[in-house]
Amino acid sequence: MLGEYRITGRRAAEIAAGVESAVGSGDLVPGQLLPPMRELAEQLGVNPNTVAAAYRTLRERGVIETAGRRGSRVRPKPATTGREHIRVEVPDGVRDVADGNPDPTLLPGLAEAFAVAAGRTDREPVRYGEAAVEPELERIARADLNEDGVPGGPVVVTSGSLDAIERVLTAHLKPGDTVALEDPGWGSLLDLAPALGLRTVGVGVDDEGPLPDDVRRALETGARALIVTDRAQNPTGAVVSAARARALRAVLEEHPQILLIEDDHGHRIVDQPLHPLAGVTHSWAFVRSVAKAYGPDLRLAVLTGDPVTVDRVHGRQRLGPGWVSRLLQKAVVHLCTSGAVDAAAVAAEYGRRRDALIDALGRRGVEAYGRSGMNVWIPVPDETGAVARLLHAGWAVAPGARFRMSAPPGIRITVSTLTPDDMEPLADAVASAVGPAPARRYV
Repeated sequence: MLGEYRITGRRAAEIAAGVESAVGSGDLVPGQLLPPMRELAEQLGVNPNTVAAAYRTLRERGVIETAGRRGSRVRPKPATTGREHIRVEVPDGVRDVADGNPDPTLLPGLAEAFAVAAGRTDREPVRYGEAAVEPELERIARADLNEDGVPGGPVVVTSGSLDAIERVLTAHLKPGDTVALEDPGWGSLLDLAPALGLRTVGVGVDDEGPLPDDVRRALETGARALIVTDRAQNPTGAVVSAARARALRAVLEEHPQILLIEDDHGHRIVDQPLHPLAGVTHSWAFVRSVAKAYGPDLRLAVLTGDPVTVDRVHGRQRLGPGWVSRLLQKAVVHLCTSGAVDAAAVAAEYGRRRDALIDALGRRGVEAYGRSGMNVWIPVPDETGAVARLLHAGWAVAPGARFRMSAPPGIRITVSTLTPDDMEPLADAVASAVGPAPARRYV
């Protein structure tokens, strides 16, 4: 059952730690069946309740899953491995269109912003006990949120979108609760939920966002939270349309007790309007990161929500990191107020690249998606084969397995560094690798 690996330990914590370490090292592989609790208890000479407690800990950490009489096994994508390991190694001479990074030439320089921020900090040093949010950043963020129709609420600053989402989830949910996630969706989020001990249920996505019927089924079957990407959905580029927002709000009105989290993934790099869902449910949070517009190393996101949610997040933050560097916040303020990024020009440039690739693929009979952001999603019949053939042709693309739970296979191409001269050769390579695909939704 376990091959050469032998589970050891006398206490529940020791048993759980040993199994988790073995999964991380690869000694126990995804899908591997673990011994029944009574059998393992007999092997270790411990009470069956001790093994039961260890298995419960492993389930809560997203390492194993239990299916009744079929026993417990290592999760297909355990939290200890992470989807970032599902990637293609890029040899010399191969173009990397898999990494999901913005175009460096569309990012602003940071030297001036940090020099200005440092000068302000020298004149007015930040001390313990002061406000966690830079007042000018709060003013700018709140004005932007008001303009986009996001309901009023307090503002906190976190270390990126994923940090914000994790804090909101842990403020409301407990291990074993179910969260509804877009499928395909953001790989880091698909890893985060099981790492927090949460169960996941997939919600299909089309060009206009999550499918209302899938959302309704997820909520009716017990999901306690729903996470929606409003714009530039990763990996599909979906944008929640006005009509889709109305349909989703109607579903949420039937379930006002659930937690709604919105991630405006494409803030300042998309030109489609925002259609927020916030405010329909009692508990809600809305997150915006600066990473795509100003650079991934600026680990800063703005979070607003209902007062209880924001107060819980802020209170827990005070007991940990305390606050996100006010120096960093001042630098972001300078970037926002100095016109360092022309959001309309950036959105238009990414749009030209997406459209050029999608058009080139369409002329070759290849279906592709990408309404916003910097990625194009291409359904494929054979994901592994397509990735391998494209690598052989000189293009490294992202395997769809990084972004899927039960959605059909696909590949993701990041258009950030593509030039007009790249479109035809890349489209030829993709068409050769995947062949024409019948029209269908990627749900």
